[in-house]
Amino acid sequence: MDTEAWRSFVRAAELGQLQHAADELGVTQQAVSKRIAALERDLEVRLFTRTARGVELTLDGQAFLPHARSVVAGVDRAVAAVRPGSRALRIDVLGFRSAQSVVMHEYWRSHPGSDLDLVTLRVDDPRVAVAAIEAGDIDASFRTVTDPAVLPADVRMVHAFDSPLELLVGPRHPLASARKLTPPQLRRHRIWVPGIAPRSEWGEFYDQLATEFDLRIDAAGPHFGNEVLLDTLADSADVATLVGARDRYLWPTSHDLRRIPIVDPAIAYPLSLMIPRTNPHPELRGIITHLGCLPRLPETVWLPSWARTRGDGGSANGRLAKVN
Repeated sequence: MDTEAWRSFVRAAELGQLQHAADELGVTQQAVSKRIAALERDLEVRLFTRTARGVELTLDGQAFLPHARSVVAGVDRAVAAVRPGSRALRIDVLGFRSAQSVVMHEYWRSHPGSDLDLVTLRVDDPRVAVAAIEAGDIDASFRTVTDPAVLPADVRMVHAFDSPLELLVGPRHPLASARKLTPPQLRRHRIWVPGIAPRSEWGEFYDQLATEFDLRIDAAGPHFGNEVLLDTLADSADVATLVGARDRYLWPTSHDLRRIPIVDPAIAYPLSLMIPRTNPHPELRGIITHLGCLPRLPETVWLPSWARTRGDGGSANGRLAKVN
């Protein structure tokens, strides 16, 4: 299908003159005339009759016009959906119930004219997200390359926000009645985080967390989804898990699960936004400004080693930071 012939027909029908359509499309009148003639041959009908004032639609042309408009509009939308700078800002998030998705929804609500397209690459290695940014498949990714030396020169990371973690337990768990907990109080309790993937940033995060506070973090078994995890917590007297304070989790009222803040220090998962160093999507400026205005954690927090050098007041050993 010659979509430019369809476009020429639509503009000629709307403007009433082939020359006006040609001027708007940036081609000659002869080119427009040839396109429409070819379209008429394909359809085996006449679409226009010539008059002293220009062209008028035939009955067949009148019947064809609304459908042709839809085709041209669909082509334009398809092109805009994949053309950087004109398509929606495409951001990779770890999941649609994750803290990143929640923050992006908050941004969209405060900027309702924004054109956002949240996707999840469903990959564990952040280097795959880097390659997608370099290829232009996505405009940004809420992932972290923990070793800056392997980050390509044409991609940079900016600090997005720190997501405090909470302990999630069922009503029979021995910590269920606590209003807040310190990391030492989590020792000897089984913290089940299924599906921790090798080479993932969260795999490194949990390794450092377990070592620092002598925690029993169990990654055994495949991750069958949040519903199975929540069902297990509701039925268990000894299994807990860690969730982000902004993460969305929904469960039946009968589960009676409890989210308990962790303090002294808080445990925070640092989130970065990877973006191209040159020609970033125009909408990213507003996103980064929004991230910079998010409330900061008001207390001392534990952060993994890769977040200790970003200039937010980390201690000498780089493990604890006062977030202002």
